[in-house]
Amino acid sequence: MRTTLDLNETLLDEAMKWTGAPTKTSVINEALKQIIKEKKRMRLIEMAGKVKLDVDIDVTRNR
Repeated sequence: MRTTLDLNETLLDEAMKWTGAPTKTSVINEALKQIIKEKKRMRLIEMAGKVKLDVDIDVTRNR
């Protein structure tokens, strides 16, 4: 999908340097993946202690 964006060239160049991404498209796609991954990870962390699991690890291992 083609989209016109007004990007900070300094940030884009630095991101390309750090990631080794060969194109602007690839560095932007990688950044989007990382944002999504981080948000999902934070959601899991926020759920800590909110889900009660009644699991006996010894029984599970012997299955």
